[in-house]
Amino acid sequence: MMPTETQLPEVRQASAQNTIFVLLCGGFVVNGIVITFIAPILPIFMAKWGLNDGRAGLFSLVQFSASLVGVLGSSALVPSKGFKPAIVLGLALLGIGFALLNAPTFSLALFASGLYGLGYGFATPGTNLWVAESYGDRRASALNVANLAWGVGAISSSPLAMYTVRKAQVSMLLYVVALVCIALAAALFRMPFGKPPHEEAGARAVTAGKAAQFGLAFALGILFYVYVGTENSVSFWAPTHAQRAAAWSNNTWSLAPMFFFAGLLGGRGAGAAILLRLKEVTVALGGILLAAAGQILFITGHSPLALFTGSFFAGLGLASLYPIYIAWLSKWFGQRARRVGGVMFALAAGGASTMPPLVGVVSHLTDSLRYGLLVPLAGCAVMLAVVALLHPNTRG
Repeated sequence: MMPTETQLPEVRQASAQNTIFVLLCGGFVVNGIVITFIAPILPIFMAKWGLNDGRAGLFSLVQFSASLVGVLGSSALVPSKGFKPAIVLGLALLGIGFALLNAPTFSLALFASGLYGLGYGFATPGTNLWVAESYGDRRASALNVANLAWGVGAISSSPLAMYTVRKAQVSMLLYVVALVCIALAAALFRMPFGKPPHEEAGARAVTAGKAAQFGLAFALGILFYVYVGTENSVSFWAPTHAQRAAAWSNNTWSLAPMFFFAGLLGGRGAGAAILLRLKEVTVALGGILLAAAGQILFITGHSPLALFTGSFFAGLGLASLYPIYIAWLSKWFGQRARRVGGVMFALAAGGASTMPPLVGVVSHLTDSLRYGLLVPLAGCAVMLAVVALLHPNTRG
């Protein structure tokens, strides 16, 4: 009887873990819709309130500055209370803020974006770290699946925005997504998260001296900052650049982020399998080069085909980078990744809050969004240099 009695709790634990993973993936779907919805609707808001590129960039600044506060709150909450409180609170704030986005004034809309940005900062690090800790050697593949779910939401935001704007049903969409966020938060609140399993090998991660640990953390911090800043810069400004770069008969320019997130979605779907066969550093370097090529095509394109194709390949190249960086964080720092991760995700939020507005500032100063979009292209060059210097293959 003993073996059976021992196996039953393990089966229940595995079942609970799988259920939590499915719910977290559902949370990432709505997370993707909420955090990317502002981009395809931004030109509508710019016309509504007479915003220039510099002021329009405030949406990204407020949204991700608030997410930085959420990340800092999450990094304090997770080590003491576990993953559940941060994730549940984050999903609730995502829903409440999103419900208020279609506000009558610019100031209130900015406040709403800050509210759901705060929720993003609480929910996203906890979800990624829970998956990384719970799936051991399969962490990179599992993180690709989780972030694939985020991509499903992100790719949906553009057609949802286009349809609801045409039908004047934007507020209805906001309320429905908000209700889903609240429902997922309630379901996760009832789940027994417990403590995610840790690899015993975690203790051997990063055995070098403090100086080497600091150097490793510093390099990873650059990757987190630049990656998230690059991804958000491209997706945030894609519809505005597409609208200006080509002639359109209707508002199909708003689908530019959809092609970007289609690349992310396809890349993460394929990446979950590819990462089981190829080294992470090989996938990372190839992805950075492909992302840079896609951005060059997008920046220089003058037709819908060139713009959508460039947007797609930019997303495809970036697809597996973030899951790989999180996997390196968990693998190299072991159980300390919870605390080090707070710094990493804070830097990621910093990149998201500063790089897209910088694109807007450069665009305003040069009177050309094409010059502004050189900012995320430079981000690819920085990531390429840092990954090459890190030599990830030599680290345990």
